Amino acid sequence: MLFPTLDFLIFFGVVLALVAPLAGHGRARNLVLIVASYWFYAQWNWRFCFLLAGSSVLTYLGGLGIAAMASDRARRAVVGGTVAAHLLLLAFFKYDDFLIEGANRVLLAAQTGVELPLIEVILPVGISFFTFHGISYLVDIYRGEVAVCRRLDDILLYLSFFPQLVAGPIVRSSFFLPQLAQPVPATIPLAEPVLLILGGLFKKVAIANYIATGLVDPVFFDPSRYGVLDRLLAAYGYAVQIYCDFSAYTDIAIGLAALLGYRFPLNFDQPYRASSLREFWQRWHISLSSWLRDYLYRPLGGNRGGRLFTARNLMLTMLLGGIWHGAALKFLVWGALHGIGLVVERWLDRWSGTALGRFAQSRWGRALRLLLVFHIVCLSWVLFRAASFDTVVVYLTQAPAADATLQIAPLTAGLLVLGLVLHAVPRQLAARLAGYAGSWPNWAWAVVAGVGIVAIDALGPDGVAPFIYFQF
Repeated sequence: MLFPTLDFLIFFGVVLALVAPLAGHGRARNLVLIVASYWFYAQWNWRFCFLLAGSSVLTYLGGLGIAAMASDRARRAVVGGTVAAHLLLLAFFKYDDFLIEGANRVLLAAQTGVELPLIEVILPVGISFFTFHGISYLVDIYRGEVAVCRRLDDILLYLSFFPQLVAGPIVRSSFFLPQLAQPVPATIPLAEPVLLILGGLFKKVAIANYIATGLVDPVFFDPSRYGVLDRLLAAYGYAVQIYCDFSAYTDIAIGLAALLGYRFPLNFDQPYRASSLREFWQRWHISLSSWLRDYLYRPLGGNRGGRLFTARNLMLTMLLGGIWHGAALKFLVWGALHGIGLVVERWLDRWSGTALGRFAQSRWGRALRLLLVFHIVCLSWVLFRAASFDTVVVYLTQAPAADATLQIAPLTAGLLVLGLVLHAVPRQLAARLAGYAGSWPNWAWAVVAGVGIVAIDALGPDGVAPFIYFQF
């Protein structure tokens, strides 16, 4: 079930109607939201509801086990075992065939005559996200950063809460679980959530979908049929598309959670304004990049052991971040490209006191760095979007056909510009607009929401493409 559909609108309306009278009844409210979340998830494949429930129970029992252990050694054993169980589940569903194909290449090279059969397991939607939720909760209990949760229903809701279930953001337990212990306001202001949802719908339906069908999909399907300029514009187009698509999902998720009385953290902050790759990852998919920093990079040692040690940790973090996105060589190379860029930036920090370093910090130097970082990111998006690494090679190296000409439509070009304009909109704009119109009653905002949804639906193309991050 996709957010920009009539089915979801009806579903969410029913959920709102059911939870509205339960503002002062926390456990009953939890149960309604858990049932709604599992019903939402079952629309993809009901069988995977058992996987989601199993992951939640594992997380709950693991937390109780860590809290019950007296010695640090026993606590490490419990957290290590439960985290390993989460990772094994993720590896089985997401990386089984990738690992088998790798093993078969080794067996072929060794001329053993043995070939392992592929399992071809269906990838459960959102497994990466609810697995990371579970891992962060267990590690935070071990570190003493969050109290153990004694209520199973809180953990069931934390891992399954439908606004963020299938594509994030990754909400830390220390951020979400305390909200379940607080009473939900009887009346929730609609202004800011409505503006966030409408803005997200517009970015997804009226910009991302059109850019995909009008430019990105045709060029990446067969790049050999297109000229260099078409390929360059398609790379820019995908940069705009993935931002509008993924930030749209996040805006809608934040708005939906707010309508239900809960807060989600910021996940995007104008990432293409970054003048370094380090800054880019502080602005792009913030919940994932901060998760990788806190649960992978820092436990590896972070930057505490010298340049080579830091470079190793950066590369491992970005390689694993790449492979988290998918079991394919292109994602591994994508992570490596970002890792190398981060390592080079660390090395260049030594030049900060020189004339070159001072120029880099000037207005013109920062503008040049911004352009360089943007084009490195766009190059990496080619790896991210292409169907395979072979397609990447064709895209970047093969000469275009003799009759290749620029084929971008004026509407698509205009939407590219509009997408970049929306990227520059301050993240506080919805809150500011809500403040200006704060005196409007909720019924007026309900009318705005209804009219806005109908208008955006009329602007969009036929059909609704899934959000890009559903596949991860």
